[in-house]
Amino acid sequence: MTAAIRIEELRRTFGTVQALNGLTLSVGEGTVFGFLGPNGAGKTTTLRILTGLARATGGRAWVAGAEVGMTQGAVAQRVGYLPEEPAFYPWMTPREYLDYVGRIYALDAVERASRIKELLALVGLEQVAGRRIGGFSRGMRQRLGLAQALVHKPPVLLLDEPVSALDPLGRKEVLGLIEGLRGSTTVFMSTHILADVERVCDTVAILAQGRLIAEAPREELIARYAVPVFELRADAGMGDALAVWADGLRALPWVDDVRVHGDVARIDVSDVDVAKQRLMALAAEAGLVLTRYELVRPSLEDVFVRLVGEGGESR
Repeated sequence: MTAAIRIEELRRTFGTVQALNGLTLSVGEGTVFGFLGPNGAGKTTTLRILTGLARATGGRAWVAGAEVGMTQGAVAQRVGYLPEEPAFYPWMTPREYLDYVGRIYALDAVERASRIKELLALVGLEQVAGRRIGGFSRGMRQRLGLAQALVHKPPVLLLDEPVSALDPLGRKEVLGLIEGLRGSTTVFMSTHILADVERVCDTVAILAQGRLIAEAPREELIARYAVPVFELRADAGMGDALAVWADGLRALPWVDDVRVHGDVARIDVSDVDVAKQRLMALAAEAGLVLTRYELVRPSLEDVFVRLVGEGGESR
């Protein structure tokens, strides 16, 4: 597969802080690529370097065949960028703003009109195209931000935390738009929301403390790093008893990890057969009443916690 984005040994330091430490990765054309990591991992720094808004301390990067930092005008034409908090002129309407962006990219009047109509339909803003942006909700502004990033039909779209501040409905809408770009545009999506990556991304890279610690197609990554997980839910009012019981499991040789949230326990095991035989018996001996007992499909969250840890420290 041809690489739409190629990064080699990218480094960036801020004083004594190393934001990126030899990052190397490749993103295939037409894919939705998830760039995953805890806050402060170096995700935004990477995107700002790829757009030309920041300079690397070392290493090289290419976007759609143009080398970043060497041919900046060419990179700008090949990239659409949606920052985490897009800014607009509040007195403009969506139609006026998209026309303004189209002029920046030197689109002629006919092409601008056609593209604006197409994009307003794509992001679902036709009915409010004449309203001032200053009165828009965060979800509406995010959809407009996605439209402006696509005005010049860039082959590569860079998205920095595109849905992190949206409500569930807004998140669903924007993720649906991103998913619809697969095949026609390469989407490089930076986020710390694991469920969003698992839903829309073909390939996932996990970054921690400026270093790449894993990169693979989503299902391959889960199969490679996830361990079998049993999920148990205790009856109402038994959360404390569940926590005490679960804590006692940590000493067992076939238990790798135990996480308890309220009345739900997730138990990582190294031996599924032994766990099937023993878990229910141990729960019954402790007097627990369970409303659910399930061997669950490993998730990207399981992989992330194993590789990075819940506190964001790489393991």
